[in-house]
Amino acid sequence: MNKLTQKRLKELLDYNPETGVFTWKISRRGRSNVGEQAGYVNQIGYHMIGVDYKLYQASRLAWLFMEGYFPEYDCDHINRIRTDNRWINLRHVSRQCNIRNSGRRSTNTSGITGVSWCKQYDKWVVGIGISGKVKHLGYFKDFTEAVKARWEAEIESDWPGCNSHSDAYCYLHTAQTILDIGRGGA
Repeated sequence: MNKLTQKRLKELLDYNPETGVFTWKISRRGRSNVGEQAGYVNQIGYHMIGVDYKLYQASRLAWLFMEGYFPEYDCDHINRIRTDNRWINLRHVSRQCNIRNSGRRSTNTSGITGVSWCKQYDKWVVGIGISGKVKHLGYFKDFTEAVKARWEAEIESDWPGCNSHSDAYCYLHTAQTILDIGRGGA
């Protein structure tokens, strides 16, 4: 079976880069009509589309449609919404970078990824995952100091280019803004 090409994709589907929606250009024998939205959302929240008996993530099809090739690595949703396949929301990144742009775990209670309370030491413990291993960054009495340690490790590990929503950065930025306002600054 031949690999899907941009030409074949464009014969079958239209893609609106402003909405991220794919629609059928052909009727598919009672399964879909011309102009109908293509695909479905799978169990883990990705929009999937079947083309020539093969299933694809809509984000990867968008890349093929717009660029003419499938991304070599991951097609990341910048805003972390898996069904938002607008062209402006997609970027081609490494798997590690894509993982770095994942959301905070549901078990997180501090509000900052990599920062948690350690009852044993009565301090905040900070860590960061790098290449599949967790690097321990230390214990901190002060929460803001713990968050600073996390943010510095993110910078050192080149996370800002990957994670468009760093909890540590957002917290520190907000804290600094509040301090500036308290001092009469803007």
